[in-house]
Amino acid sequence: MDRPVDRIADPWGARTPYGAGAPWPARVDMHLRDGVAEQDVQRWVQTASVLHSNGDAMDIAVRDGRMVGVRGRAVDRVNRGRLGPKDLYGWQANASPDRLTRPLIREDGRLVECDWDTAMNRVTGHTRQLLDDKGPGSIGFYTSGQLFLEEYYTLAVLARAGLGTNHLDGNTRLCTATAAEALKETFGCDGQPGSYEDIDHADTVALFGHNMAETQTVLWMRLLDRLEGGDPPRLVCVDPRHTPVARRADVHLAPRAGTNVALLDALLHEIIRTDRIDRDYLEAHTVGFDELAAMVHQCTPTWAAGVCDVPAAQIERAAEILGTAERLLSTVLQGVYQSHQATAAAVQVNNLHLLRGMLGRPGCGLLQMNGQPSAENTRECGADGDLPGFRNWQNDAHVAELAEVWNVTPQTIPHYGPPTHAMQIFRYAEQGSIRMLWISGTNPAVSLPELSRIRSILAQERLFVVAQDMFLTETAQLADVVLPAAGWGEKTGTFTNADRTVHLSDKAVEPPGEARPDLDILLDFAARMDFRDKDGGPLIHWHDPESAFAAWQRCSAGRPCDYTGLSYDRLRGGSGIQWPCTDEAPEGTARLYTDGFDHARPDVCESYGRDLVTGAAVEAEEYRALNPDGKAVLKAAEYLPPHEDTSADYPLQLITGRTVYHFHTRTKTARAPELNAAAPDVWAEISPAEASTQGLADGDLVQVTTPRGAVRARLRTTALRDGMVFLPFHYGYWDTPEGHRPPDGGPGRAANETTVTDWDPVSKQPLFKTGAARVTLVARRGPGTDPAPATPGTRGTTPGSGS
Repeated sequence: MDRPVDRIADPWGARTPYGAGAPWPARVDMHLRDGVAEQDVQRWVQTASVLHSNGDAMDIAVRDGRMVGVRGRAVDRVNRGRLGPKDLYGWQANASPDRLTRPLIREDGRLVECDWDTAMNRVTGHTRQLLDDKGPGSIGFYTSGQLFLEEYYTLAVLARAGLGTNHLDGNTRLCTATAAEALKETFGCDGQPGSYEDIDHADTVALFGHNMAETQTVLWMRLLDRLEGGDPPRLVCVDPRHTPVARRADVHLAPRAGTNVALLDALLHEIIRTDRIDRDYLEAHTVGFDELAAMVHQCTPTWAAGVCDVPAAQIERAAEILGTAERLLSTVLQGVYQSHQATAAAVQVNNLHLLRGMLGRPGCGLLQMNGQPSAENTRECGADGDLPGFRNWQNDAHVAELAEVWNVTPQTIPHYGPPTHAMQIFRYAEQGSIRMLWISGTNPAVSLPELSRIRSILAQERLFVVAQDMFLTETAQLADVVLPAAGWGEKTGTFTNADRTVHLSDKAVEPPGEARPDLDILLDFAARMDFRDKDGGPLIHWHDPESAFAAWQRCSAGRPCDYTGLSYDRLRGGSGIQWPCTDEAPEGTARLYTDGFDHARPDVCESYGRDLVTGAAVEAEEYRALNPDGKAVLKAAEYLPPHEDTSADYPLQLITGRTVYHFHTRTKTARAPELNAAAPDVWAEISPAEASTQGLADGDLVQVTTPRGAVRARLRTTALRDGMVFLPFHYGYWDTPEGHRPPDGGPGRAANETTVTDWDPVSKQPLFKTGAARVTLVARRGPGTDPAPATPGTRGTTPGSGS
C-alpha cells in the first residue's frame, strides 16, 4: 500500500518497472482525511475518477455518512490501484460549504431561494410557452462531459423525441469532438481502436499534442514504468512546449502552432518514400492510397521545416522511428484538436497506422484521446451532436431504427440536418432564435472562447437560462433558474473512459440539502412535461439509474457500442469492462478492427464523412461509390495556414492548456486545498529568449493581449518554443469579488478572454491554440513575489499542458 505524503510534489509516485508483454504491476494509492486511519473507514464504495478522461478506478472511504478519502482499485485494468493528484484530493470539493443546496430563481434581477416545485414549474412553464409560440427550435441544451451515461441518454431522448429540438451538444465539443470526427472520417464510426494495454506491448509510442504526464497522469505512470523496465519503447513527442513527456522523448518535435498538418504530411511522405508501408494490408483493408500518396509527394521534410520551424533532420529521424516500429501506439489530444485543421491533422495520424498496418494487434494501437471522464458517453448517447448508438442522421434506416426503439415516428426525431454543434447553439442564442438554454454541469462563462461575447449572450433578457450545477459558477450567476445537482459519489451511474472501459460509480453519501441527482432532475422535467410515445404511453419509462441503463442497452444493441452484455452486477466488485460487450464477447473487447472495418460499411457507418476543408457533409451515394465494401478511408489533407497569424501588433502565437492540478474551470479542484495551493492563480509562460528580448523576468506582472481581450498574470520563463505564449485556461472569477467577470471591464484572469470565436470546419471544435497575442510589462516583480519557476515535480510549479 502506497500512502503518499505529498503527491503534489511528485504527481506520479514511485516506479514499478516492467518489461514488454508483462502485466503492469499493481500499486495501491490512498489518501484519507487528516485524523482518519484506514481502520476507521466504515465502508468503501466503488467508483472511478470524474476529474479527467483516464477512468481511474477507486473506492470512496465513508465514515459517519461523509466522504473521508479514496483508495485505488488494484483489480482494475485501467490503473491497477494508482491514483493521480486530482483523484487523491479532488473528492474534498463535495463537502465544500458553498455547495448549492436549494433551487434559485431570478426575481427583480436577483437569484433567490425557492422550493423545487416553484423552480421546475418556472422551467416547464417557459418551455411550454416557447413550444407554443416559437416551436422546438427555440430551445437548446448545453451539457457536460462529467455526467453519467444514464443521464446523457435520458437528456437525448427528452430533447430529441420529447421536445423535438436539434439543439443539443456538450462541452465535450471543446475537447473531444475532433476525436470523434477523425475516427468517423477514417473508420466510418466513432470508437477508440486501441487499448491502454497497448502500452504494455508497444516498442514505439508517439504522442501528438498530448502531454500525457499532466492530462492522464496514471497512464503516464504506466508508460514511465515501461520506460524504466526492460526493452523500453522509443518515444516521439510533438508539442511546442518542453513538457515532462518531451523530456523523455527520443525525438521531440516542437512545431509552430497551427502547422500539424504540414508536419504530419512530411512524416507520411517519408514513410511512403522509404517504402515502410504494409502493401498487403493497404490493398485488403483501405481505399484512397493513391490520392494520399499524391498529396504528400511534395511534402518533404525540408518543405515542412520551413512551415513548422522544425529542423528537417528531426522530422526525418521521427519518420525513421515511426517507420521501423514493429508495434506502434499513437495518442492524440488537444495540441492537435484545438486548431483550424484539427480533424485533418488527427486523420493523418490514423493514416500513419493504416500505412504501417498497425491496428488490432497488441501494441499496435491508436487512441484519439478524450479530455473528460464521460466524453465517450456524450457521443454514444447522442448528447454531443450525433444520434444515439452511433447512428447516422443521414441514413433513414438508422433514424427509423431509433424511432422504433423509442416508439415514436421517424418524423418526431429531427434529422433534416446535422445536430447543432455548441458554437452554433450559442450563435443562435446570440441571434435570438434560441430563447431557452439549459446548461448542465458545465461553465461556458469561463470555458468558451471570447468570454465578453459569451457573457453578453447569457445576460440577454430574451434568453431564459437554466443552470444545473453543484456550485454557483460564473454561468449560474447569470441564470434565470439554478437547479442544485448532486455530485460524483452522491448518485449512482456508469461512465466510459477513453479506451472504452465502462465503470460503475455507486452512491456513497447523500447529497447536501435538497440537491438532486441529474437523472432525477431530468426525469422530473420529463414527467411534468408529460412526454408521450406514439401509442400514448410514457416516452421515458425508466425511473432510476439501473432501469435507465437497461433502456440504453436496448438502444445500443447491434450497434458498434453494444452494451448488452453488461450489467450493474457485472460491473460491481471487479474491473471495468470494455465495450462492445455482448453474448459473443462477454468479457468485452480489448481492440477494435482486428479483422477489417465492418463499421465502415455504408449501411452501418455513423457518418459518410465530410470535406476536410469546408466541412460539407459527403452524401450517401458518394460514400457508397468510394467505399462500397466498407474499408478504412485514407483521407489526404493539404496544409492551410492559420486563420489568425502573427503581426507587428501581435507578434506571438497564443496557446492555452491545462495544469496537472486543475480540471476545467476549477469548480471542484480549487475547492480541494492541496490542489488549489499547488496552482492558486493564472500565470503566463514564454521562453527565456523571448523574455530577454522584451526585458522581462520571472515573477513580473504581464498583460497578454489579443484583438479580443486581455489577461494579467505573473510570468514564468519555461522551455517553450520562441515566439509563443502559453496561458492555463482554468481560472475564472467565482473566487474573486467580481464573481463572474473581470474587474471594471478591464483585463481578466480567464485565458478565454483572449481566444477567438472560430472552429475546425469538420469537428466544430474551437481554436484555443491558434491565435495571435502580445505580452507587455505591467509591473516588476516586487519583494516577496513568488516567481513560481515551472519545474515539474516541485510543489506548485508543474507547468500547464500543451494538450
